[in-house]
Amino acid sequence: MKRIFIIGSTTSVVLGSCPFAAAADLPATVPIKAPARAAIYNWTGFYFGGQVGYGQGDLGPGANPVPEQAIFFPHSLTGLIGGFQAGYNFQLPNRVVLGLEVDALFTSPRDLPKLDPAPFNSTLEYAATARGRIGYAFGTTLPYVTGGLAWGQSRVNINANDGITPLSSQFLPHLGWTAGLGIEKAIGGNWTAKVEYDYIDLARRTYGLGDAMLPDLNVDPRIQVIKVGLNYKLGDTLWALSPVDGMQLPESPDWNVHGQTTFISQAYPRIRSPYEGANSLPGGGQGRETWTADAFLGWRLWGGGELYFNPELAQGFGLNTTLGLAGFSNGEAQKGGTDFPKIRPQRYFIRQTFGLGGEQEEVADGPLQLPGKRDIDRVTLTVGRFAITDYFDGNSYARDPRADFMNWSIWSSGAYDFPADLPGFTRGAVIELNRKDWAVRAGLFQVPSAPNSDVLTSRGGGAVVELEERYAISDQPGKLRLGVFENQGNTASYREALAIVAADPSLDINATTASIRHTLPKYGFYANMEQAITQDIGIFARASWNDGQSEILSFTDIDRSLSGGVSIKGSSWGRMNDTIGIGGVINGLSSAHRDFLAAGGIGLLIGDGQLNYREEKILEAFYAYNFNRWSTLTFDYQFVANPSYNADRGPVSIFSARAHAEF
Repeated sequence: MKRIFIIGSTTSVVLGSCPFAAAADLPATVPIKAPARAAIYNWTGFYFGGQVGYGQGDLGPGANPVPEQAIFFPHSLTGLIGGFQAGYNFQLPNRVVLGLEVDALFTSPRDLPKLDPAPFNSTLEYAATARGRIGYAFGTTLPYVTGGLAWGQSRVNINANDGITPLSSQFLPHLGWTAGLGIEKAIGGNWTAKVEYDYIDLARRTYGLGDAMLPDLNVDPRIQVIKVGLNYKLGDTLWALSPVDGMQLPESPDWNVHGQTTFISQAYPRIRSPYEGANSLPGGGQGRETWTADAFLGWRLWGGGELYFNPELAQGFGLNTTLGLAGFSNGEAQKGGTDFPKIRPQRYFIRQTFGLGGEQEEVADGPLQLPGKRDIDRVTLTVGRFAITDYFDGNSYARDPRADFMNWSIWSSGAYDFPADLPGFTRGAVIELNRKDWAVRAGLFQVPSAPNSDVLTSRGGGAVVELEERYAISDQPGKLRLGVFENQGNTASYREALAIVAADPSLDINATTASIRHTLPKYGFYANMEQAITQDIGIFARASWNDGQSEILSFTDIDRSLSGGVSIKGSSWGRMNDTIGIGGVINGLSSAHRDFLAAGGIGLLIGDGQLNYREEKILEAFYAYNFNRWSTLTFDYQFVANPSYNADRGPVSIFSARAHAEF
């Protein structure tokens, strides 16, 4: 705009000083053009997006609120919060912007170490609002105020004698109001970013706790939240993918946004079940669902330096709350399932790549991956929170329960007890040296404070080293990965627990096991192969083993595992983006682990109270029907012989449907 103004002014001066020359040189018929108008950013249109933040507040006197996880901040009534929003803006000619927005905010899981014993606890499960917005557009920047209706739902848990474990729950809805202010800015393409503060006041509701011999409880939620969000602007119609008339900012290669959502429903009919233990699949059959929604955000900080953040909403339970199978049937099922969506910052890490020169390769835009070029010969250092399987034990045909095989022991090396909290993530560091035909990578990680704990600690630790060899057979690519690992965790020796109970049969095996935990090692290895047969057909196989002398710390109750299968693309029947997968696995236990379960021991996922040991054998087959470039529907069947290694129970036929979408 400055250049246009200067050129126009200069022309005026020159022509003004030589009027006759100008008149002689310019034909009378030449039309006079109006000066070019700079495009102005227009906020009009529909939008949708996501947000994360932090909240504080209270539920009223004597409510014993549950402390929620906040990770980077002190625990609070809500902890970290997150959710979705959608709305419509209309920009007036005088730059005033009027809008309507609805949103939903969900809280974090409870922070167990900070939870004080009490006969009951209360919590706010979610809060939602429908608000008006009014702001003034300074081009691509929009400050605004907002206010309107709010509603939500609280929950009161009646606890067991330990004051921690919920025995029963009550729920009540709340209605109230909200007010706040914020600022939003267009940042590139159809994307805008915002920062917003809201005060939410929900009306008091009274819980009758007479059945628990407790007085009535008034719950009066009042919270303050500050949140940051991203919106994607659709345009003036819901199906338009570009803004209305006006300037559109270019997108930057130095940041990206991706997302996914996955819904899995699983069910099995009645099975043979002469007896059941604490961790057995119920004999009468059951159905359960899980749902996740993720945002993947990436920023290029400097040359080779990248920052990534992955908040995730998760809701639902695996079959029997993710208990009853060593090779569990749903890779999306978390051990800490919930009735309502809960948000966790699953990944946050910095990645630094040091190029070593020579040939380069293209890096495609994708989740947790910024586009560009990088040296094939390179050293990469990653520090932060992530899933160990993001970097180790990968496989092109069996690694992602959102896209291919769902069974835990088929998409992963079952006997690799990788350190993780309940959702399957840890904090640590990974370093990798990559060459054209091979790579070597190693990692150090925090471990759970005890088996199946959601608290990560640096007392002890986990380590893994993996060698990856790349090759071709008949011009078809293949890979072989060999890994060795060791964990130092707070676990108990099976043989030691058995010896104590044998000396005093009045002792409970599980209480005894918990009482003798101390730092013990667990070590093992895995081998992982993939091989393309044709462009559309690939095979894979895994073998893994651990010493089996002490409790499983993080993953699942497997000490030996052998799996393999085939993946077939649908080109031959005219569905090139569809996939058929067929795989199988045999899982086993060490002799010490078998004796522990036979004595009534309870593992991470299994424990029938007794054991007629046989290897757990699983067959899985699926068909993934691809609707378009962003959505897939999968039908899956799993047959499980000797569930939880027990020949007295089962077999189990598990039927699944999976809907997955991503951008």
